[in-house]
Amino acid sequence: MAAAINFSGQALPRSVGFKAREGMTLISLPSKGSCMLKQQKMKLQQHGMSMRSQAGSKTSITVVSSTRFDDYESSPFSASDTIAEFYKCINEKNLQELDAYISNDCCFEECSFPKPFKGKKEVVQFFEQLMASMGQNVKFNVEHICEDDDLTAGVNWRLEWKGAYIPFTRGCSFYECSTEGDRLLIKKARVVIESPIKPGGIVLTLLKNLTSLFDDFPKTTEWLLKSPQVIIQYIVKIYTMFLAAFINPIVTGYINMWNFVIRLLGFALNILINILKIFLK
Repeated sequence: MAAAINFSGQALPRSVGFKAREGMTLISLPSKGSCMLKQQKMKLQQHGMSMRSQAGSKTSITVVSSTRFDDYESSPFSASDTIAEFYKCINEKNLQELDAYISNDCCFEECSFPKPFKGKKEVVQFFEQLMASMGQNVKFNVEHICEDDDLTAGVNWRLEWKGAYIPFTRGCSFYECSTEGDRLLIKKARVVIESPIKPGGIVLTLLKNLTSLFDDFPKTTEWLLKSPQVIIQYIVKIYTMFLAAFINPIVTGYINMWNFVIRLLGFALNILINILKIFLK
């Protein structure tokens, strides 16, 4: 409930606007001089009130009851607080605490994987593998957390090794939480990671050609977009019938070559480490 009170007199040629919650009682302000106004401002602040000047010649006093502050202090975490604690658990390799932030029907979609992780068990197993892969020195550096409302939040982050940025490890995550008991749990998440391949303008060219095909054959496009698995099935059939016999041996040889190179590099690295241990003793 808001009420505007205008005071007459030359000492205070301003209008003072009050914004008060229902149930609050305001004492009247004296109309003599700015000193009395300052004293009254100090009294109002003691009761949880704040004063701020607005454009023009108005001064507004916003009144917030002590009950409002009590409600805020006793309220559960917001979505941003929940997500911040979630990443803290990952960095500290605290799987047990992280488990408490995942809802039983959680759906975690990591765009690098072909299928989303569904259910608390699958999601926790994924993060267990992630923590093991990060080692002891790789951490998430959460740059920003943007909260849409009390239940949704967006995060942009990057991976660092002892404070040094690891290339191609930036990403964005979007979380949807649900209230269960006295806390918020992660119900749905989508993670998008930076691609190491930077095609640049080629993507725009491909998009232009693709949309031209869509516009030329709208009915076919609608049918394909409603059933995307059909496209995959046709591609697999064409590959099996015409290309598999030629490409499979090449791919197999390529994979075997890189396996050999990796084993050779690992062997050379072990020799180098052993030599360094001998000379650095």
